[in-house]
Amino acid sequence: MEKFKAFLKRKDIEISLKRYGIDALGAMAQGLFCSLLIGTIINTIGTQFQIPFLMQTVATVAGVDYTVGGLASAMSGPAMAVAIAFALKCPPLVLFSMITVGFAANALGGAGGPLAVLFVAIIAAEFGKAVSKETKIDILVTPLVTIGVGVFFSWLIAPPLGRAAMAVGNFIMWATELQPFLMGILVSVVVGIALTLPISSAAICAALALTGLAGGAAVGGCCAQMVGFAVMSFKENKWGGLISQGLGTSMLQMGNIVKNPKVWIAPILASAITGPIATCIFKLQMNGAPVSSGMGTCGMVGPLGVYTGWVNDVAEGAKSAITAFDWIGLALICIILPGVLTYLFGAIERKLGWIKDGDLTI
Repeated sequence: MEKFKAFLKRKDIEISLKRYGIDALGAMAQGLFCSLLIGTIINTIGTQFQIPFLMQTVATVAGVDYTVGGLASAMSGPAMAVAIAFALKCPPLVLFSMITVGFAANALGGAGGPLAVLFVAIIAAEFGKAVSKETKIDILVTPLVTIGVGVFFSWLIAPPLGRAAMAVGNFIMWATELQPFLMGILVSVVVGIALTLPISSAAICAALALTGLAGGAAVGGCCAQMVGFAVMSFKENKWGGLISQGLGTSMLQMGNIVKNPKVWIAPILASAITGPIATCIFKLQMNGAPVSSGMGTCGMVGPLGVYTGWVNDVAEGAKSAITAFDWIGLALICIILPGVLTYLFGAIERKLGWIKDGDLTI
């Protein structure tokens, strides 16, 4: 056993929640952002501004036409797998081999591809690391093992994982349609909390293919955390903090949350309010890329995802037009209510002495 532990340490194979549940999951979200999400944004820009180069077919593969954005989106599987391998500190031959692994896992995982990629990529990467540089023919052995293990497990577990992820995601979306008030609160609060924790809410939403009303509630919860913390901590962090948290990540407050968990109450309460308002009053739906549901105002990806969904719905005839009511709802859920509500709840906490000056300094 000691020899095995020493081997794992030498290979930097760390079987832990942090390595797989935080590092790998967070990296997967970045890979997804740099492929599927960016591809969606490019397509939206091309369509809205009528840019010929972004609208025309630039490649045809197996009878399928691809635009620039389409090519980026098609590479989501390889992008996620390589990002995960990078987070797991894989050597070059393993890292490059993960392109094939990601493609296989995402393709066989179907709509639940991201979850399949997460599991399969971790397994293949660790097997690849285990054999890396152990033989004189490393350039053959490492890719063979990494790709072989990755494709085998893609065949073995990707389809059931994909179906399971879709089942969970569909249940959440069904429950939100059935009980928009209660589920609006639950989804908004849970996904919002996940956004601030050192895990990836974007990857979770992508893995569960969370769209529709549930996606709208998730957007509300994420925005409540990001905009909420940005506004509530303006006294301590000024404009730099407003931008870094409001357009970057509320995860910057994790250190302060650990020191004083009460600072988290205000944005959580705000998310519990914005979620059901999004689902019950404005019927806010995320019909864009599922990953956008868990991004909040990070680069304004959440609101942009909702807008992309509107554009798609109009193009498909599911929606007649984008109305003023739509825009008002989006502004209130993503920007105005999170800022106002969290500021008010934070002010009450400050008066009660639950939050003291400096507690929110980043």
